[in-house]
Amino acid sequence: MTTGLIPGGQNPDPRPTGGLPQQRQQPVGQAALHVDNRPRSSVITARAAASFEPVGRSVATARSFVRDTLQGWGFADIVDDAVVLTSELVTNAVVHAGTAADVLCLRSDEGVRIEVADRYPEREIPLQGQAVTMGNLDREGGRGLQLCAALASRWGVEYTPALKQVWFQLDLPERPVGTRTAGPSLPADLLPLADGRVRVAVVQIDRTCAITSWNEDAEELFGYAAEQVVGKPLTDLAAWPHTPGTGTGIAEALQLSRWEGSYGIRAANGRVTSVYASHLRVRDTGGEPSTVCLLVRDHERAVLQTPLRVATSDTNTSSDGQSTDPFEVFIGSPAPDDLDGLLQRTVERARDMLDGDSAFLLLATDDETELEVRASTGLPSARQRFARVPVEAGPGRYGSARMPAVHDDLSAVPGAVPLLSGTGMRSVVTVPLKVEGRLTGSLGVAAEAPGRYSNEEALRLQFAADRIALAVESARLGELERLRRGSLSFLVEASDLLAGTLDRDQTLALMAQMTVPTLATWCAVYTIADQASEPYLSYVLHEDEELIDGIKSLLSKISPPDPVPTPGARVWSAPGEAAHQAALRSSMRSLGLSGGPTHQVASGIGPTLATASAVGGETVVLPLVARNRVIGMLTLGKPTDEHFRQEILELAEDLSRRAALALDNARLYSERTAISQSLQRSLLPPELPEIDGVEVEVIYRAAGEGNEVGGDFYDLFPISDGAYGFAIGDVCGTGPNAAAVTGLARHALRLLAREGLSGPAVLERLNSAILDEGARSRFLTLLYGELWPQEDGSARLKVVCAGHPLPLRLRQDGTVEPAAEPQPLLGVMEDLELYEQTVTLDPGDVLLCVTDGVTERREGTRMLGDDGLADVLTTCTGLTAGAVAARIMRAVERFASDAPSDDMAILAMRVPGLPTD
Repeated sequence: MTTGLIPGGQNPDPRPTGGLPQQRQQPVGQAALHVDNRPRSSVITARAAASFEPVGRSVATARSFVRDTLQGWGFADIVDDAVVLTSELVTNAVVHAGTAADVLCLRSDEGVRIEVADRYPEREIPLQGQAVTMGNLDREGGRGLQLCAALASRWGVEYTPALKQVWFQLDLPERPVGTRTAGPSLPADLLPLADGRVRVAVVQIDRTCAITSWNEDAEELFGYAAEQVVGKPLTDLAAWPHTPGTGTGIAEALQLSRWEGSYGIRAANGRVTSVYASHLRVRDTGGEPSTVCLLVRDHERAVLQTPLRVATSDTNTSSDGQSTDPFEVFIGSPAPDDLDGLLQRTVERARDMLDGDSAFLLLATDDETELEVRASTGLPSARQRFARVPVEAGPGRYGSARMPAVHDDLSAVPGAVPLLSGTGMRSVVTVPLKVEGRLTGSLGVAAEAPGRYSNEEALRLQFAADRIALAVESARLGELERLRRGSLSFLVEASDLLAGTLDRDQTLALMAQMTVPTLATWCAVYTIADQASEPYLSYVLHEDEELIDGIKSLLSKISPPDPVPTPGARVWSAPGEAAHQAALRSSMRSLGLSGGPTHQVASGIGPTLATASAVGGETVVLPLVARNRVIGMLTLGKPTDEHFRQEILELAEDLSRRAALALDNARLYSERTAISQSLQRSLLPPELPEIDGVEVEVIYRAAGEGNEVGGDFYDLFPISDGAYGFAIGDVCGTGPNAAAVTGLARHALRLLAREGLSGPAVLERLNSAILDEGARSRFLTLLYGELWPQEDGSARLKVVCAGHPLPLRLRQDGTVEPAAEPQPLLGVMEDLELYEQTVTLDPGDVLLCVTDGVTERREGTRMLGDDGLADVLTTCTGLTAGAVAARIMRAVERFASDAPSDDMAILAMRVPGLPTD
């Protein structure tokens, strides 16, 4: 085993993975690798180890492992250097060498030692006297050992037959006893600005993200008493950016061991308060985890913000004694993994580098015509994040974002930098971000004092922008790819949901629920019935349900947007202006400045201001176009000072096209269903007549979704004084075609029976009418009868059963018998010889007539059949006609688990007998 210690000023060999610095070779006494055989400066007090697979994502995982380990040990001062070195060494192992990497962290009183081992030991060990060449510092690989030489207190390389291991040690900086971290003394005018009374909200969150503790400063900052919020999820109050497929959600952030950053809290007055938060994951004595959140106003972030690592004199000075720019130190540190974190780090570092009061970064759209605000610091309310400004704002170099520009005093040129209007900033320097000559963004630093910046600062900022431009563009493209993948997943899910319903109201609800909160904070859907109709406000949704009524009331008082068929989102300023005017009037009335009564204003000003804040941001309208006609508009909105990203608007446009087609399909289905149901209801008989001395009950079920009438039918109608006709039949097939023959049969029966014809004659003429239909004709089974109630309480019937299931007679003693004989069905033969049979129902008897949908009910190979029906009817002795029909239907439904596939009709008639005195 060979080891070596390299002083910080010694230069290593630049080979990517195997080169060694000049060193003294020690005798190899043992090939096995063991930590105790290596030189140590002090006693090891803690260790942490992990192994990483040879895949690209392992590098990021290793960085997180080292960062979390060192932060847990309280070594924040050396975290950045440790992460940089670990990242380079693990990259050599898993990417270049293609082997797994083992990372071991060892803690001592003086600092930390980190060892990175791979399983590719075949490397040449250079002799001590070999010349060493640093190589090109800008190349992609070969920097691992160079960085060790530059950043580590001690480092070395060790070989065994199976492993190669690079180790480095970082010593803790010397500081006074008891000092965790310290900064220089500063004049009072350079200290961070804060309110006279700094309030730090302390909020504790349990494992379910529910609030368990809420201190007095939280009540003062956000207006909620503790009893109002304890037990509620923090996600109900947090205004967290929602972007499909990108970013970390607040629920995920609360699960991290430590987190810092900015977001918003919705206060009791409806406004969003921008806060800077520091989260720490802890556990109680019982092992239950929770998250402690410290929150301050965003402009007071210095109270909580972890100070940036101050570079020591060793790292600020290169080997030739020349000073290194602080921004270069930032570039060398591990950049955040996400684009928003990288941009925020960039603006904060740029502000500090030029000693500014604020900084901002804008990214260019794909066509380089507009710039979109993506990050800022020192500006109120994130200063219109995602707001867009034109690249060419005016003539000359100062009106273009493609060239560096220095403004000594913005008050002399109002509107020169629209982003800074009303912020109090007087001087500003802006430089472009370019990649291969293409404009990708703009970086700016501003100060409250005029004349702060010159061309020298512009050159420094441009140099920093050139160094960060490629990293920003790479992160932007990565975010765009994740966003596109998330968008595809979102659209697939949306399409599935929209295709799963043909109900208009449900489609409207789905449209709103898919946009809020994923794409917008609130939305409204307008529908247009026809070209002559005005847009109608059909649905409103906000992520805070308490604000829905206020937004609905506001939108109902203003004119709807124009139904323009032009594709794409267009800005609609009417809601924001109307809300602002309403809030202004309410405020004036509350102060007694409008001349009106003020006693009724106190209760209404809160909701008015909340509504104004909710719709005070950007509002856009997307047309809902289906089949070359505008059928409505989808309106999306943001709260005050918030704007839409261009990618979100493009996603919303895709969604609006799918939603428009789904909404139009639902409309067409509703219209056709209404027409169909109206026609079907016309085929049903009117209300059944009441017959003295006879109970009658009918149950009818048509097969098929949306069908009220099928091939089965029934009727009961008066023929003459004291005589009634009844019928129950079954046309071949189901659905509308069978229903057409149903209408013919039912109306023909009534007409022919009232002409005084006998039962056989009625059916013979109906048979001829069916055959006359030609190709549209269908055969028909029919039970037709005529009924005469008798004075003795009985009823006399004459029935003809033309191919239909036989009627069953239930006597009082429980016996069941057929009440007719089978005869030929209708619609098949021209010449029929039918006859009628006379049946007398005694008091208490029941006549049950059904269609074959009842008797042919199946469950696998089993069928209810005539015998099964008779068995059920036997149990109905003493029941009323309604109870008999209900029991038969219940038995049929329970016979099989599947829904019935055939039409079913049940006609039950019972003779109760004469009432007794």
